Formats: sequence, structure tokens, C-alpha cells
Amino acid sequence: MLPNRSENADAIATTSSRRAIMDRLESSLVDGPELPVVDPKQLTEFEDPLEHFASMLRMVGGQVHLIDGPEEAVAILEAIPVFAAAKRVASLVPEITQGNVDISMIDDPHSLATLDWTIAQGEFCVAENGAIWIDGNTLPHRVMLFIPQYLAIVVSRSQIVHHMHQAYARVGKPPHTFGIFVSGPSKTADIEQSLVLGAHGCRALQVFMTA
Repeated sequence: MLPNRSENADAIATTSSRRAIMDRLESSLVDGPELPVVDPKQLTEFEDPLEHFASMLRMVGGQVHLIDGPEEAVAILEAIPVFAAAKRVASLVPEITQGNVDISMIDDPHSLATLDWTIAQGEFCVAENGAIWIDGNTLPHRVMLFIPQYLAIVVSRSQIVHHMHQAYARVGKPPHTFGIFVSGPSKTADIEQSLVLGAHGCRALQVFMTA
């Protein structure tokens, strides 16, 4: 049965009222407290930030590989069965691997739904929590970080900060609209307290830290 004119009018009125309320909320300025002043002396710095980063990343399910050259990363990847058997690999770090998916030819990100691996470039890493900052400008499609079954990130071990205060200071106000900290594979244990990897993203994360 098709809705009558009265029902349509009610729906339009409801939508208009909701929009008006949202517009008023968005235009209202709320005075908030000033941000606290952070005392740098109270922030934790690690004797060996690289080791702490690796430890934190392993704790959340990622794997860390210290490499001296691209050929080492290739050997490690080829020894991983799910990489050797992968049908679709997209690489943003050609010196590690070229992959077999030409991202420059992809217009519709939906066509990446069957992507097995993404090899991405990290800008720097955070010792405090094992996170890696990915600059959105390096991603032709944002979904490349979230849709593949497996993810590998290449980052220089010299590009490391101790904590998130330093991380946000380094990020600053980027000129682009997207960037993200990545740490460990996707996981959830909400359902029956059973840990599931890959629920909302990659099933495993490999991090290659170059010299």
C-alpha cells in the first residue's frame, strides 16, 4: 500500500524539524574548559623505544621484523603461506613487492573487496602503544587498510616517538583530511567473550622496520 499525502507531509515535517534542531545545535557555541598544560617531565620516555614498540605490537597481535633491506622483507613474506597463496596483492611500497593489483587502474574501491594483501607505507611509529601513523596521502583508496585479509606496513625504525603527545605534535594539522594510527590486527571479543581476529579489518599485521 502506498503512503497517502498526509503520511508524506508528516514525514517531511518530521525531517524538517529534525534538521532545524541539528542546525541550531551545530551553530551553538559551547564554552569548554581550557586544555590542561602537559608537563613534559611527567611523560614517560623509554630507554629502548624500539624494543618497547615491538613488545607492544606483539602484545596486540602484530608481528615485527627488523630488516636491513627490501630483499629480507620479500623472503619473510614469501615464507608466509597466506602470502604465497595470495591471489590479489596491492603494494604501495614497490621496493618490497610490486604486487599484482594495479592501484592506478582502480576507480571504484568496491573492486578491492577481494583483496588478499595490502603493503602500505608508515610514516612513523609510537613506542607507547605499538601504533603506526599512516598518511592518507599515501593511500589511493582508504579502504586499502581495512578491506584486505592481511596487512603489511613498512616503516623506518629511526622514525619513532615515545608517546602520543609527541605523535600528535608530529602530525600537527595535516593538509589532508585523512590519516590513521594502526596497531595490531582487527579483533573483537564482544560475542561470548570469544576472541575473533579480522572482524573489522585485517586478520594479521606484519610490520617491517627498515634500517
